[in-house]
Amino acid sequence: TGRNFAAGMSGGVAYVWDPDDQFGPRCNMEMVELERLETADEIDALHALINRHVQYTDSAIGRRILANWTDAVGRFVKVMPTDYKRVLLAREAAVSAG
Repeated sequence: TGRNFAAGMSGGVAYVWDPDDQFGPRCNMEMVELERLETADEIDALHALINRHVQYTDSAIGRRILANWTDAVGRFVKVMPTDYKRVLLAREAAVSAG
């Protein structure tokens, strides 16, 4: 990534493969938090996205990530906008309240 990744990011989620643990200093942390992937659903969704990317692009890096998925998945960073996270948590609470 460039040196100002996530500048102005207020919605959505980005998954960044960070095999060398170099992403943090390149990320603009004003509006986001960096997280690890936590749920099986999220991990499965990312796997499906990468698989689809490989199908459309024949990406060598994507193929390498998929071939070493057990190790590679732990090297992804989830970029989560703080405002977006707040909205998602509020929705989740409203659904739980019924």
